[in-house]
Amino acid sequence: MRHYELLVVVKPTLTVEELQAKLGFLKEILEKNGAVIAATLDMGTRKLAYQIDKFERGTYVVFYFTAPTAAIAEVERLIRITEEFIRFMTVKFENQKELRFWNKQVEKITKKSDAPAVVETKEIVEDTVTTEA
Repeated sequence: MRHYELLVVVKPTLTVEELQAKLGFLKEILEKNGAVIAATLDMGTRKLAYQIDKFERGTYVVFYFTAPTAAIAEVERLIRITEEFIRFMTVKFENQKELRFWNKQVEKITKKSDAPAVVETKEIVEDTVTTEA
């Protein structure tokens, strides 16, 4: 099993439900091919460096996972034929320095997702002014 990072850029015109469905589809493909997803980072919609398929923006999502080498070819093939993914990039982490970076990234993402949301409440103090006539 090797360590990988998969960055996909999805069309910005998808609704939240459609985006979740496509990401679920991608996770299912990875898992069917023997991958174990360690973390997922949704980077949101950003401006592209250049126009791709008439889109100036794209939704970026990064998957960190371990998988057998043979699985990558099948995953990339299915990404290429799915219209909603406008770009993708797979990075393989091999040496010890790269693996330490991969582990740090996974740790950082999982800490963010496990942290409870902090809600700040502000007390609103209303002063009442009475005027005598």
